[in-house]
Amino acid sequence: MQLRCSAVMLFVALFAALPTGAETGASTPVSASPAMSKPDACAEPSIPALAATDTAIRKALQPADTGCPKVVFQINQAGDAPTILRFVTNYLAAEPTARVVVVGYGGGVDFMLKGAVDAAGKPYADQVQALAAKGVSFRVCNNTLKARTLTADAVIPAATVVPGAVNEIIRLQTREGYAYFRH
Repeated sequence: MQLRCSAVMLFVALFAALPTGAETGASTPVSASPAMSKPDACAEPSIPALAATDTAIRKALQPADTGCPKVVFQINQAGDAPTILRFVTNYLAAEPTARVVVVGYGGGVDFMLKGAVDAAGKPYADQVQALAAKGVSFRVCNNTLKARTLTADAVIPAATVVPGAVNEIIRLQTREGYAYFRH
């Protein structure tokens, strides 16, 4: 339903942005040809019409302003966990109202598994829980778990298992307006 509404809004925005004959100084509409009564599909609109159309497209495709940024951080290598956790921490320091989701797959789920520790022997679960308390959502790819013959029981309580990381990242970007960050 949301996709259909977006498509309709885009069509309306595009249609409204096309110039009329009066706006272009022409005595007939831009798409009309004196010899034909139907529009000429090959006629190119004027440059101002393209700029207006481009602006209308950009405006129609922008997600609703929620007042806070939304970012999805992707992680697919175990060794990147300390860096991603630091990036998220630093990002939240600069943008405390941001909505942040960390999506892991492949080796990127390792730090969200029970018993995982960093290089200093500190449990990742504590670090993840501290960020979760600030509103960060952690998501683990179920496809990765299946490939390793693991179940959701292997995942720390602060993380949620999603059917697939790729689908989750794309869903967050296209349906919820999240920006994408990949290290």
